[in-house]
Amino acid sequence: MVGTGRTPTTWSNWGGNQHSVATAVLRPSSVAEVAEQVRSATAAGERIRPVGSGHSFTPVAVADGRRMDLRRLAVDVQVDADRRLVTVPAGMTLRELNALLATHRLALPNLGDVDAQTVAGAISTGTHGTGAGHGGLATFVEALTLVTGTGEILRCSADQHPDVFDAARISLGALGILVEVTLRCVDAFVLRAHERPEHLETVLAGLPDLIDRHDHVEFFWFPYTTRVQLKINDRTTADDRPLPRWRRWLDDDFIANSVFAAACRLGRAAPALAPPISAISARVLSERAYTGRSDAVFCTPRRVRFTEMEYALPRDALPEALDALRRIVDGLPFKVLFPVEVRFTAAEDIWLSHSYGRESAYIAVHQYVGMPYEPYFRAFEQVATGLTGRPHWGKLHWRDATSLAPAYPRWAEFQQIRAQVDPHRTFTTPYLNTLLGPHPTT
Repeated sequence: MVGTGRTPTTWSNWGGNQHSVATAVLRPSSVAEVAEQVRSATAAGERIRPVGSGHSFTPVAVADGRRMDLRRLAVDVQVDADRRLVTVPAGMTLRELNALLATHRLALPNLGDVDAQTVAGAISTGTHGTGAGHGGLATFVEALTLVTGTGEILRCSADQHPDVFDAARISLGALGILVEVTLRCVDAFVLRAHERPEHLETVLAGLPDLIDRHDHVEFFWFPYTTRVQLKINDRTTADDRPLPRWRRWLDDDFIANSVFAAACRLGRAAPALAPPISAISARVLSERAYTGRSDAVFCTPRRVRFTEMEYALPRDALPEALDALRRIVDGLPFKVLFPVEVRFTAAEDIWLSHSYGRESAYIAVHQYVGMPYEPYFRAFEQVATGLTGRPHWGKLHWRDATSLAPAYPRWAEFQQIRAQVDPHRTFTTPYLNTLLGPHPTT
């Protein structure tokens, strides 16, 4: 949302909870221009903050110097269908990427439920979907091109600058400007989706079997109830049960957005109605089964604004975390209007991945825009931290470098790479100095 407000230098994120005013907005059209703008900022003693689609809830994209918008960046798209590799500009959105891949009968192995993020923003903050056999989007990165703090254009992969590659796949923009990304894809595939209401206890009791038997499992718990909406997606060979257009509109546009937005506005105006609204919401979503192109099943429209915090926990800690969360919700002095989302991922080896070294269960807590959220989020954060949880880099939390360093075994090595590729602190910000610690060269 660059350019919102009175001047082109003002910016706010999608959630509306982060704002900044940059000293200048940079819109490079080539990689060489990115490098020159980095060198210029460094020489002037200014900072640069790359900004994507604004889908992070933290101040990770807040600029206190120059802001860089990569939407005009021209990078040749390269598709190697035989090797299932695609190279795209880092400022391309996931929605654009999915459409491109479909024309070549390719797809990403997994996706989250939002496709508005840029490729760079999605991988840099650890965006993920669900599926015990899959890591987050950064695990699909085969190579990347980084413009460092000295203006060097650095191509990184497992074979070229492997340490920088391991650090840069999830780096919060702290190491440089991602300008080009090569992703390993798979052949295009169809998903068979099965969504149905269930009881929370039933789902938790059968969770190990569900995760083992199905490709992608997630569920939404409705506060003040014992009910969840269970969502299962499995690969299939035939797109033989497409969802009728009217049903997709009814479920995903009208009920999940228009009706839900109206219910949230009502709950915000009359908080006492929140528990019955949650109970009704849990029952309005009926069972449905359908097939569709993978990205069309993974991604759904999200037009109801909210704030969010998400924690990655060791998978076996999920029942304890949910028990504590239910007690937190019941004890709050205000009401919660959004369901709680639970997803699963495989262990990863990327240094700052939330799932580094362990299979994870992700718990995401949300609150409708304009409603109080901080006591709710902080209370759950205390529980999650005690269970060795790691916060999602793009979602609200109150952890700092002192708290986070022990949670990441490769933290010190990341800091060494940070000092190496950004020696003049061109990409640091006050927020990053809190989150990652003071720049190693200071």
